[in-house]
Amino acid sequence: MKNILTGAVLVLIVTSSVFLYCVFSVPCLLLKDGDTGRVLAKYPMSEGDEFSVTFIHSVNKSPVTDVYELRGSKIFVVRTIYYSFGAGVQSEVGEEQVLEYGDDGSMIVSGFERQMDSLSYIVGTVSDHTLYINNESISLRDLCGRNTTVHFECGRRLSV
Repeated sequence: MKNILTGAVLVLIVTSSVFLYCVFSVPCLLLKDGDTGRVLAKYPMSEGDEFSVTFIHSVNKSPVTDVYELRGSKIFVVRTIYYSFGAGVQSEVGEEQVLEYGDDGSMIVSGFERQMDSLSYIVGTVSDHTLYINNESISLRDLCGRNTTVHFECGRRLSV
């Protein structure tokens, strides 16, 4: 009888802990070192929030911005913004995709709606990668260091 009571108490504690974690935690974007798995940064987000990564394209030397959206516990790519064509930059619009032009001359391709099972960037050695999240601009070079593989994933953190 004592073992059953102890087991019931343990189940209650675990269940309560999971419930409290879900109630008092918020979704966030985790940036992890791709080699060690160490968490480099956490950014709170809400369902439908967007973040982006901007970098200078290695071939055509112009900015490229990839825009992502948080949906549940998944990251989806929703659009890319670039300023000139070149190797490695999309030159055709796929089915369900839309090409628009920004006031600044940018080309904006949207309609990807593709879940990213794995999302990583290698921080530039010549030019930086910049994360835009929650109205903030973050240098990945300053945060992580040059040539670091940064893995992006959804997580949760306790709200304080």
